[in-house]
Amino acid sequence: MPPKDPPEVVARIEEGLDLVDILARQMRRQFGPHVQVDDLASQGREALLAAARSFDASRGVPFRRWANLRMRGAMIDAVRSQGNLPRRVYRKLRAMQAADFVHEAAAEEQGNAPAPSPEVAAETLRDQLSSAAMAMAIGFLSMKGDEAIERAQDPDESPEEAVARAEVLAKIRAAIAERPDAERTLLMRHYFDDVTFEEAAREIGLSKSWASRLHARAIEGVAKSLKRSRV
Repeated sequence: MPPKDPPEVVARIEEGLDLVDILARQMRRQFGPHVQVDDLASQGREALLAAARSFDASRGVPFRRWANLRMRGAMIDAVRSQGNLPRRVYRKLRAMQAADFVHEAAAEEQGNAPAPSPEVAAETLRDQLSSAAMAMAIGFLSMKGDEAIERAQDPDESPEEAVARAEVLAKIRAAIAERPDAERTLLMRHYFDDVTFEEAAREIGLSKSWASRLHARAIEGVAKSLKRSRV
């Protein structure tokens, strides 16, 4: 830790340091031999330092919640960059990252908002969880570009499961096609063209923070569309 960091940054690092090992162990349990705890912890510490330095208290988001998302994202990126993951693990990572984008946007939206009534809070949580589940589904099911579904099959996936997955994915793509241009472009570029979220955000002229909010709105719209279609 460079001595130039002011006391408030050092305090934030100390506040979030225990999360590093917690998150690293969680991911090790989820992905088994495909990840190493020490490697994950190293990525987590770097992300914690960056989060502590860039944290903006005026957003109203607690630092630990903010740092948790930053560290999870860094660890997921590190695992994905290995390039030799089984397809199921790779899709699971994409699903986790997609849900984190939704939770990140919700954290920013709720940070400075007045405390809602219990009824409104419960409805907001249901909507957030629904959107996060939809984001996970898109992240898990989508593949790079227009690859044939057969190329994405897992060895233990039955032909019936592959057909069902292809049908659901086709309906998801149709729902995405109905979204406004910026939302559609963000979802298609990130999930189906395998462009990083940051790069997709730059292409439509948005910061990652604003792109996260756009992503959450787009996912919510897709979820509602599929619900109306009884998917």
